[in-house]
Amino acid sequence: MDYMTLKWLHILSSALLFGTGIGTAFYLLRASLGRDPVVVAAVAREVVIADWLFTATTVILQPLTGFWLAHSAGFPLESRWLVWSYGLYGVAIACWLPVLRIQMALRDEAQASVRDRLGLSPRYWRLFRLWFALGIPAFIAFLAVFYLMVAKPA
Repeated sequence: MDYMTLKWLHILSSALLFGTGIGTAFYLLRASLGRDPVVVAAVAREVVIADWLFTATTVILQPLTGFWLAHSAGFPLESRWLVWSYGLYGVAIACWLPVLRIQMALRDEAQASVRDRLGLSPRYWRLFRLWFALGIPAFIAFLAVFYLMVAKPA
C-alpha cells in the first residue's frame, strides 16, 4: 500500500474513532439527562451498535495503520512522541473497554425500566456516573494523541 493511501486510512479511522466516541457520548448524555427511559433505551441501543460497528473496528485499525505509517515514514518506533502516543492510546482504550460493557448495562437497565414502567434505576445512575468518569481521561488522552500526531515534538 502506498504511503498516501495508508495515511488517508489512518486519518479517516482516527476521525471515525474520535467522532463516534464524541457523538455517542453526546447522545447518551443528552438522553440520560432527559430521564425518559423510553428515549434512553432507544439511544443506548444505537450507541452500543455504533460502538461495535465503528469504534471497535477503528480501535484495531488505528495501531495497525499507525505502526505501518511510522515505519513507512522512517520514524523510529521508539521515538519519544510515538512512545507517548502508544501510552496515551492505551489509556484511552483501557477506559473504552469497560465503557462498552457499561453502555450495554445502561441499555439493559433502561430497557428494564421501560418494561417495568419505572424511572431509571439507581443502578443506572451509578453506571452512568462511572461511564461519564471513564470518558474524561479517554477524551483527554485522545486529544493528546492528536496533538502528538500533528506536532511530532522531539
